[in-house]
Amino acid sequence: MEPVEWIWMNGEFVPWDDAQVHVLTHALHYGYGVFEGIRAYETRNGRVAALRLSDHMLRLRRSGKAYHIDIPYSQQQLVEATKELIRRNHMKSGYIRPLAYSGYGEMGLNPLNSEIDVSIAAWPWGLYLGEEGIKQGVRASISSYRRLDHNIAPPAAKVSGNYVNSILAKIEATQAGFDEAIMLNSNGFVADGTSQNLFIVRDRVVYTPPLHAGCLEGITRDCAIRIARDLGYEVRETDLVRTDLFLADEAFLTGTAAEIVPIREVSGYELGEPGPATKKIQEVFFAAIKGELAAYSPWLEYV
Repeated sequence: MEPVEWIWMNGEFVPWDDAQVHVLTHALHYGYGVFEGIRAYETRNGRVAALRLSDHMLRLRRSGKAYHIDIPYSQQQLVEATKELIRRNHMKSGYIRPLAYSGYGEMGLNPLNSEIDVSIAAWPWGLYLGEEGIKQGVRASISSYRRLDHNIAPPAAKVSGNYVNSILAKIEATQAGFDEAIMLNSNGFVADGTSQNLFIVRDRVVYTPPLHAGCLEGITRDCAIRIARDLGYEVRETDLVRTDLFLADEAFLTGTAAEIVPIREVSGYELGEPGPATKKIQEVFFAAIKGELAAYSPWLEYV
């Protein structure tokens, strides 16, 4: 991780090395926090833009509401704090991590008496699954770990503690020599990757699991659906099983950190080089985030 100068914490800009919390911070013990991942890009006109920044901050607040976390800043305050943070850190591109969490002062499972602290960090960060993954595709395995159920811990919110589920799947996959894991839900349907939404293409139809399957309502997922439809592809949100992955013509993952990454293998079943639909959706997405396509300019919030 490449340090920068400032991190925003509870309304103030704090030097990177001073942005610390107490060891008895409630969220450190119980994972009681919500977060977002956002990317900022240098566009063709030289200006820096955060991709769908307001949408991300809206989702942060909705995640908090789902878990009784009352974030003491409005969506617009969080947006403006992020823009100022990017300016102060002189960033041209990078990753942004807002986090709202239960702070120091209470212990025990009941978090409702804890103060909610909010921080925003932004730093340079390259491709999550690497340049080769973007170009050639990644190898994924179907995890033995199941995605959390809606009646266990709602997966519709980006909650810190829920990601232990993803961490176990990621470790299992990497120790077996794969790049990423694909997670099924408790009914055996495909949910998502460890931190990405999943799409397959078959006979020129694009399929992705519906939200009830346990996947996050991904913002890059939404971008990919819009782009695919604009390109003339039919997009269906429908339950998928593992054989749908094995028999797919193409498959890809979407996420803020990962962006759009082809899948070339699923648990030993070869899908091959990235296919035409995946490559075209990638091409349009990467042009959109650079400010090269007017149709998608509302996605870019300039700093």
